[in-house]
Amino acid sequence: MGFLRKIYDWVMRCAPSPYALLMLVLLSFSESSFFPIPPDPLLIAMSLAKPKRALWYALWCSVSSVLGGVLGYVIGAFLWSVTKDFFFTYVPGFTPEGFATVEQLYLKYSFWCVFAAGFTPIPYKIFTIASGVFGMAFWPFLLASAVSRSARFFLVAGLIRIFGEKIKAFIDKYFNILTIAFLILLIGCFAIFGFLKKGDEPKNDGTSTLKTSEVSE
Repeated sequence: MGFLRKIYDWVMRCAPSPYALLMLVLLSFSESSFFPIPPDPLLIAMSLAKPKRALWYALWCSVSSVLGGVLGYVIGAFLWSVTKDFFFTYVPGFTPEGFATVEQLYLKYSFWCVFAAGFTPIPYKIFTIASGVFGMAFWPFLLASAVSRSARFFLVAGLIRIFGEKIKAFIDKYFNILTIAFLILLIGCFAIFGFLKKGDEPKNDGTSTLKTSEVSE
């Protein structure tokens, strides 16, 4: 953990640097497949320094993260047999037991697994690689990644753009809870929409079939 803290402190020292945007891009890209530090703290620091550019930073963060997710997908689909020992040994969050659990989730909820990992504090890298390992279709994976990662980073940047410095403590304290609550709300809306749509479908009670047969006689 001390090693991770040193990496985190080094990343945060890059915020006022002229190369901060490049660091944000590299961090967003690498965190989606193997790097242990998420880009959110750097995004917050850069957005607080220049609130008017917060959404611009969020865009770069989102695109880089999704492209990094594609790299994770490729690793899972084509290189997992030769890289899994490295991930299980050196990358925090990767364990054989955890991967077995993820596999069970993918059997039923592959799209929502990626979406949830992309938006909430669940390690996104685990699910990008798992998507390739367990054969999730690429385009649904890309859609789930793009929507969830953009929603996450633009939410943070948008709050800072609107409220400035005073929102930082709120984000630090409640961001995990807010993202999970929003995800539950979003899934609930989709479930209600699906229920209502199903209810609007015409019911075949046999009457139409009977009338058709009568006309044919």
